[in-house]
Amino acid sequence: MLEELAKWRTAWISDVHLGNKICKAEALLNFLRENDFETLYVVGDLIDVSALKRRIYWPQEHNDIIQKLLRKGRKGARIIYVPGNHDEHVGGYLGLFGCVAVEKNAIHTTADGKRILVFHGHELDAMLVHNLGWRGQVGDIAYTLLVGCNRTVSLGRRLMGLSDWSLSAYVKSRAKNVLKFIDDFERAAVSYADAQDADGAVCGHIHSAKVRKIGTMDYYNAGDWVESCTALVEDFNGTIKLIRSVDYRRGSKMSSSSASAGDILVSYRDRPRASKTGGLDLRRHLESQGGGSTISIPVQS
Repeated sequence: MLEELAKWRTAWISDVHLGNKICKAEALLNFLRENDFETLYVVGDLIDVSALKRRIYWPQEHNDIIQKLLRKGRKGARIIYVPGNHDEHVGGYLGLFGCVAVEKNAIHTTADGKRILVFHGHELDAMLVHNLGWRGQVGDIAYTLLVGCNRTVSLGRRLMGLSDWSLSAYVKSRAKNVLKFIDDFERAAVSYADAQDADGAVCGHIHSAKVRKIGTMDYYNAGDWVESCTALVEDFNGTIKLIRSVDYRRGSKMSSSSASAGDILVSYRDRPRASKTGGLDLRRHLESQGGGSTISIPVQS
């Protein structure tokens, strides 16, 4: 009997960071195996080029993700790749390459007619990070260290039979300066979209998954595949929601206590379904160059 896939009109993933040990590749592979879509936006930082420059790290799972994305494209899905700051060199090659279209940013029209600007979010750094000064640099270093600690914390919790938990996400959710920066980013993102006559914005970059209404504008952040393991999906009525792929390791579970107050918990089993139908060796290329059970949708105003 063929496994059923969740069927979506559109999906958005961001900040995968292939080529970096912090990438939770198994979680993304599970998402791609369990979900199908007519259009997939890769909203920047698919490949962490800066990490690969420091050290070549490309396990088979990272290769599998590239192959899975290309396979979905060959089967008819539109794949739109919007580069970010960690893969910004891809931005020098805009155009259609087989089944993948590389675009600086994109306008997505939802099923109910809304215009959504899709961009990574690093375009806002010049304004936001400059305003933070030296604190922005220190914060970036601290976040990188915390993400690195996540693997050790997760290993310890699994040995004790506990569910996965993100130390970096916990610290971010309780640091006032970080919360203010995230709020500033979200407001800047919708202003950026409004200036381009859009009704809302979809971005990534700050590793903070969110669905939020800011004034008359819709703000969506696809999150990341480093700590939150989230994606945005649009159903065939035009509703965009956030799904969280927490069960990326066999046996891991998410309890309702892991959702913050004010979040709406929606059963992943409520997803729409349809019957299931139906390589690229980047490691070798880089060496030659030398070089679900639950989803959480934050509701804010």
